[in-house]
Amino acid sequence: MALVPFCKTPAGSVRVSRIQLVLYFFLLSLIIYLLYGRKAGVGVKSPHPIFHALELDRGKVMTDMNVIKAAEPQTPLETPWGDPIVWGDNRKSAKRRAKFAHQGIRTGLLALVVGTYARFVHRFLSSAETHFLPGQMVTYYILTDNPNSLDPPIRLGPNRELKVVPIAELPGWDRLARRRMALLVEAIKNPIGREVDYIFCADIDQEFVAPVGEEILGDLVATLHPELYGMPRNAFPYETEEVSSACVDDDEGDYYYTSELYGGLVSEIHKLARACSLLILQDHDNGVTAKGLEESYLNRYLIDHRPTCVLSPEYSWWDSGLAPEVPMQRIVSLGRQRET
Repeated sequence: MALVPFCKTPAGSVRVSRIQLVLYFFLLSLIIYLLYGRKAGVGVKSPHPIFHALELDRGKVMTDMNVIKAAEPQTPLETPWGDPIVWGDNRKSAKRRAKFAHQGIRTGLLALVVGTYARFVHRFLSSAETHFLPGQMVTYYILTDNPNSLDPPIRLGPNRELKVVPIAELPGWDRLARRRMALLVEAIKNPIGREVDYIFCADIDQEFVAPVGEEILGDLVATLHPELYGMPRNAFPYETEEVSSACVDDDEGDYYYTSELYGGLVSEIHKLARACSLLILQDHDNGVTAKGLEESYLNRYLIDHRPTCVLSPEYSWWDSGLAPEVPMQRIVSLGRQRET
């Protein structure tokens, strides 16, 4: 076996075999790989969990996510068309609150209460009394098939009013989804249109957990869906069936909005609700049901009529592995919390 000199000592040369030399180099390479390879691996994040559910290619996912991060800051403050994305505690929101604070505006908060959803009404109203537009004139509109669900009545603060609007019983979620926009149109005609300047529509199974102030006011206001915020366009669950009036083409859409909270000027929301209710009725007559129910039609409308104010996921949040970290949770879905 051939020997090669390795090093010298006062006593003479120390020799090692070629095999030993190869082993030394192998061990040294392994140490370097473990030290630097592990550090490089720490910077690679797993793709968003929704991609596993959608069975999207991991390599494409990482490419898409890199594009998103390069295109937008972590908390973008403006839409691509130049209107604000609202984060409650930044300077722009403070300016918006100051702008509206002394204008004597009247705002309505509308929720639909049917069937078992009656159990949420007291928590919704009591939390809104604490956090929704404090110091402003607010009228709560509760559309319900069971007016007794509001007993005992909620004690309201100054400049606060509660109005109960009776509606026919709507058993079944699918029937409720078909009728909700039409009910909103009717309610705006009478009495809402004569009584308030702005109207916000909210799901009753939510709780206000932090201040929601005048920063939310705008002509047409939509809220980013928390589980789809920051996701690539191909992850949005837009309606894709061409036979549906809610269909969205591949080259359309900037964001995906939740139906848990939207609002704006009464005149703008009347237009929105009327347009969506007509599309829903048209699809129903043709035997078509959009997969996202009224949320699909809401997103179709907001693509054609971009909102003038977009609320961040602070204003619609629930504890989900898909929801982002937000600076503050302001409105939390109680119903969705139990689903996670």
